[in-house]
Amino acid sequence: MHRALLIALPVFALSMAFEWLWGRFKKRDNYSLADTISSLSQGLLSLAVAAITPLFQNGIYALVQPRIGLIPESAWSAPWGWVAAIVIYDFCDYWLHRVSHESALFWAAHTVHHQSEHFNLSTALRQESFYAVMGWPFFLPMALLGIPLEHYAVAGLFVLLYQFWIHTEHIGRLGWLDRIFSTPSNHRVHHAVNPRYLDKNYGAVLVIWDRMFGSFEEESEPCVYGTVTPLRSWNPIWAVGQFYAELFRRMRATPRTVDKLRVLFKAPGWSPPGAPAAHEPDGDRLAQAPFDPPVARADRWRAVALFIVTAAVSGAWLAADDLPWGLDLLAAGVVAAGLYGVGALLARGQRD
Repeated sequence: MHRALLIALPVFALSMAFEWLWGRFKKRDNYSLADTISSLSQGLLSLAVAAITPLFQNGIYALVQPRIGLIPESAWSAPWGWVAAIVIYDFCDYWLHRVSHESALFWAAHTVHHQSEHFNLSTALRQESFYAVMGWPFFLPMALLGIPLEHYAVAGLFVLLYQFWIHTEHIGRLGWLDRIFSTPSNHRVHHAVNPRYLDKNYGAVLVIWDRMFGSFEEESEPCVYGTVTPLRSWNPIWAVGQFYAELFRRMRATPRTVDKLRVLFKAPGWSPPGAPAAHEPDGDRLAQAPFDPPVARADRWRAVALFIVTAAVSGAWLAADDLPWGLDLLAAGVVAAGLYGVGALLARGQRD
């Protein structure tokens, strides 16, 4: 999958450039250099993690599907089989996505995608590093149905690519499409921290799952984006690990062993009796300005240059075939170090 995404990168880049120019033209530019680089850095990190965890990407599915599949693979070869695979994948993804908002351990893996306080096409590329690693059990019903690995992989790629265009503020309501599909209006609600919007509109391609299972909310007021407790950092490693650290803090402060386990699987904001309350934002979250501290011009250029070099190294590595796992692991470490350096340059203004 990561190689297919590399092929799509020029389309992503051109689309983001067009959206930025359109926003400037309309005097509604919602891009921030540091935020955009931060989102793209998370995208590169997720590709790096995917490259070193092939077992969790497609490997387990490939091992399990021939052993438990109830329907012969040949039954899925017709055109309807490909459409059915996409719909079934989207249904499984709805439940993974919903659990990722309702269970703290899964939210820790998913929160990266919601940390940006801007909503634009670069936010779509702010992908989670451990989402697939955590989420593979949710797609085993597809294996049970005998859906071939190729259909599973193509359906996953289709669902992922579809979601790119819905991360924009420049497309309004789309009439009947909003009632069936996940659209920019529906997905803006999903990314918002407005109380009425929290934990709504999980559907990736089809929003009918939300309508069926009571998690749909129409866009009715301006959206404020990000997470309830803002990240307020450009450090890509901390962005991935921040909520895991929060869970560790809660578990360590929790007296009862059973409650330590409940911390992991209850709602992300839950704290057990006798433990400190979960961190809450200061003041009115909806009134807080997006995190955008000043960055010196020289540091901006250094950060951009280092990001381009890191992205080029990442692209060359991910395009290579059949590297030993040790080299893959080393390359992933180099990419992570480069992106950490980018974040450090963007954060220099916070320390001055």
